[in-house]
Parts: sequence; C-alpha cells; structure tokens
Amino acid sequence: MPQFHRRTFLATAGAALATPIVAQADPWAVVADQARALPQCHAVMIRQAGNLVVSEVIRGPSLSRAVPIKSVSKSIVAALTGAALDRGEIATLDATLGDIAPGLIPARADPRVAGITVENLVTMQAGLERTSGANYGGWVSSSNWVSNALSRPFVTEPGNQMLYSTGSFHVLGAVLSEVSGRSLLELARTRLGQPLGIEVPAWTRDPQGRYLGGNEMALTLDGMVRFGEMYRLGGQIGDAQVLSADWVARSFEVRTRSPFSGLNYGYGWFLGQVDGVRYALARGYGGQIIVIVPELQMTMALTSDPTQPARSGGYFGDLMRLIEQAVVPVAQAEIG
Repeated sequence: MPQFHRRTFLATAGAALATPIVAQADPWAVVADQARALPQCHAVMIRQAGNLVVSEVIRGPSLSRAVPIKSVSKSIVAALTGAALDRGEIATLDATLGDIAPGLIPARADPRVAGITVENLVTMQAGLERTSGANYGGWVSSSNWVSNALSRPFVTEPGNQMLYSTGSFHVLGAVLSEVSGRSLLELARTRLGQPLGIEVPAWTRDPQGRYLGGNEMALTLDGMVRFGEMYRLGGQIGDAQVLSADWVARSFEVRTRSPFSGLNYGYGWFLGQVDGVRYALARGYGGQIIVIVPELQMTMALTSDPTQPARSGGYFGDLMRLIEQAVVPVAQAEIG
C-alpha cells in the first residue's frame, strides 16, 4: 500500500487530469493526484515558503531510504565546483586542465585537451565525443575513465556546443579532488552533507578509486529537497552559507542549450520558463528530478523507477507537463 505523508486530499487519481484547481479543497491535491497517476513515479515532496505542502510515497522505498538520483548527481558536482571556487581552490572557471590538473591529461591526448576549462566541463561543452548514451557501457568498462574520456576525438571545439556527457562531469570530479586533495565523497559529505544535515552514502568508484562524477549518487527525497532549497535561498540554509550567492546566481544564467530536451543549461542545472515564471531543473535517468522556482518560493523533488527510461517524448514529457501545467500554476495561486 502507498504511504501518505501530506495534507489529506479529496480527489481521486483518476480524476486528477480533469479536475479544476478551484474544485479542490487542497490545491496541492492536483499535483499529488497527477503524480499518483504516473506509473513510474515513486515519491514526491514539495516545499513552498519553507512549508511542507506535499510529501507522499506512491510506490517504492520509504522516505527515510536513500535512493539512486542518477544524473541529478551532476548538479551535486556542480555545487562542489562552486564550493571549490568559493574557497579559492579554483581561481576562475576559465582555469584549464593544463593549468590546474595536468596530471589527468593522457600522454597521447589531443593538444586541445589541455585548454579545456572548468566552465567547459560544468556546462558539458568540452567538445569531446560523448561518454553517455550508446557510449556509456564502453566507457565504464574501460580501465581508466578519466583517460578514456579525455582521449576521445573532438566533435567540436570546446565551448561551442552542449554534448551531454557524464565523462565531462567525471573529469570535473577528478579535478575537484586534485585541487582539494580530498575525494569527491569527502567533499560531498563535508561541504554539502554536513551543513545541509543530509547523509551522503558512498557510491560507485572508477578503477583508480575516484568516485564517479555525475552519476550513481543516492539521497533521500528530503535530502534532495534540502539541496534544492539551499539553491533557492541563494546558497544558504539556516545560518549556514553553504555556497556563495554569486555562484548560485551564476548557476541559473543560460550558458548553453540541450539539443535533446530544448531546455537551456547553466552550471549543472537545466533552465526553463512557463508563463513568464523561470525554474531550474536537475534531471536524472528514469525521472529523478529537483525543481526550483525561486520566484514562487518553491522546491520540488520527485523520484521514479531508476530502471526505466524517461525520454522527452515519453515519461519525462509527462513530468514536464506536471511541472508546467500543475505545479507552477498551483504554486502561483498559493503564493498570491
């Protein structure tokens, strides 16, 4: 049986798509009903103005269990990039691999690899052939994931185009370890987990022992929301300034555009807009998402079956309709 942890709602899941918001005693019931109607959806949690307005397990693990967040991990690594910048471990996003991590560059790599910048990596504009999609299996089967990613041919010049690639974020994670002298797990736990009050379990490592940057992390649903809330609040949670407000603001500026979803992309976040309201989205395989709508003081996290695809023309499209046609309108109405 599903576990319910939110204000009681009246409508049934079958009527969710047809029921007007005004007919609901609880407007957030529209969101809950539509989420319940999605067969891949596991759980959803929403905070608005700091208040918990939806918290529901539909199917799958309990709220207390850390679950795979897949490529939402990229937004975590992007946050750690901001933390390194805030601490002066990286002087600027224009710093190149040749400047700050020359030891990561394979001996036979294209000379242009040394000129790849931190910004190229955090926006997935390195220019190298992708390691995601059909190339992912071969990449993670290689003996050195960093070397393999950096030895691939250039598809375009660095900075020209977004090429969605977990390899770019894995290289970025390796860079963060190089400049800090600490593993990506240590960085995630001390710089994000501790101030946010969330547990960060250990996750997949490559053959060299580096934690995978950009995939396979796990968080609880509440942990996902806490992370999103920190970004929504300009890098602050409680009295702790976890990331600088400047980094957060820069993260939500358009840097490139995804050729797959059509969404814009900043530093580790997809960026969209509906009815003039802007939102930031972290997205992982299967339909793991964090949505931040600063203007409406709202953060949402949703987890789904991590073994099933979520394509723009399929389940991810359903999630986008949930966000744009239910979540944002309800949040607008509730914020007044």
